[in-house]
Amino acid sequence: MMLQDEADWPASRLDSDYSAKNTVSVEEFARVTDLYRSQSAAAGNLAHGKTGLVFDPATGLQLDLYGTAPGQARACVIFIHGGYWRSLGRGDSAFMAPMLAAHGIATAVPDYRLAPDASMDDIVHDCRSALAYLWHNAGALGVDRDRIVVTGSSAGGHLAAALAGPGWQAGHGLPDQPIAACMPISGLFELAPLAASQVQGWMKFIPGQVADHSPLRHPPQNCRGIVALAKAEAAGFLRQSEAYSKATGWPLLLIPDRHHFDVILDLTDPETALSKALLSLVREP
Repeated sequence: MMLQDEADWPASRLDSDYSAKNTVSVEEFARVTDLYRSQSAAAGNLAHGKTGLVFDPATGLQLDLYGTAPGQARACVIFIHGGYWRSLGRGDSAFMAPMLAAHGIATAVPDYRLAPDASMDDIVHDCRSALAYLWHNAGALGVDRDRIVVTGSSAGGHLAAALAGPGWQAGHGLPDQPIAACMPISGLFELAPLAASQVQGWMKFIPGQVADHSPLRHPPQNCRGIVALAKAEAAGFLRQSEAYSKATGWPLLLIPDRHHFDVILDLTDPETALSKALLSLVREP
């Protein structure tokens, strides 16, 4: 069965299968999302950080860059936040920066416009613009443009995979594949079921957006990757990651004893399987 066929399933099942919040208690969701911001605050203590960098003058959107060092061009991990394309921001999403900096790796955390005011076209454009800004200004920012790795969680996993896909780079003055590797975490890769679920209420997908921005329909070229997710994901997220892993040939990394929201906090600890996977993508040629 293709994931596109799920669009014909009852909306009630799709709402259940794609509701990450229903996999945890209200208290657990609040606890973990509070940790995103509190643990991200530690990134501000890193030397040589550059915050509030405007990467798109037309929108005024900004990114924060951590873990650079004078006179060096460091590998850089771009982390794209989740929130079902409608919540969170860069201030919630720098918690992995201290771990990466300790390994000589920079971290870039961009904002993007949020639904329902922004469409999927807008959101994907924003993430492409952030990557293009880092690539074109890599020398001045202390980034090695040949060692940019993109990751993200949930909606951010979708957007990370969208950046790895082909066909858009020339419009931003980029080579065919400007990223070295990609690790979507708990991502979404086929939008048709989402357009038939409650998510349509805030995303307002139109058919062209579903086709254009479903990474499963546009597999990456010349890009290494790992597809990661928690064991305790909602059923739809599990199906989507399994399908994307098969389509790309990237290994599937299933993290036990974690759920959709706390799995990415494993990136604060270099000894976790998730951190080791990300570090391996940065270090491999």
